[in-house]
Amino acid sequence: MSANSRPVYSTDHGRLCPGCAQPLAACRCKAAAAAAARPAGDGVARVSREKQGRGGKTVTVVRGLPLDDGALALVGKQLRSACGSGGTVKDGVIEIQGDHRERVLAWLQQQGHKAKSAGG
Repeated sequence: MSANSRPVYSTDHGRLCPGCAQPLAACRCKAAAAAAARPAGDGVARVSREKQGRGGKTVTVVRGLPLDDGALALVGKQLRSACGSGGTVKDGVIEIQGDHRERVLAWLQQQGHKAKSAGG
């Protein structure tokens, strides 16, 4: 084995992270990269409508909520339920299928978040 190679599989733990050589379930570098990748922002959630790159489908996008991943997933679930629509939470962004900007803005402000409409 050369000095710059690392194991990628262990019979005890399964697949290993190539960065920190820990089992994928206990990887330290993935969590650190996710925390560093999301900008801190100004604490104001921006609600916009996007259509580009989605096959002509419209989605409502919420960016800039100052929450951790678990809380963001919970807010995303509550927003999908309030709008009666599907959606997802990925990379710190909540996406709700359809144009629900007014409903999402009202819900976020009712929950005590600073939110404003962005875009056209």
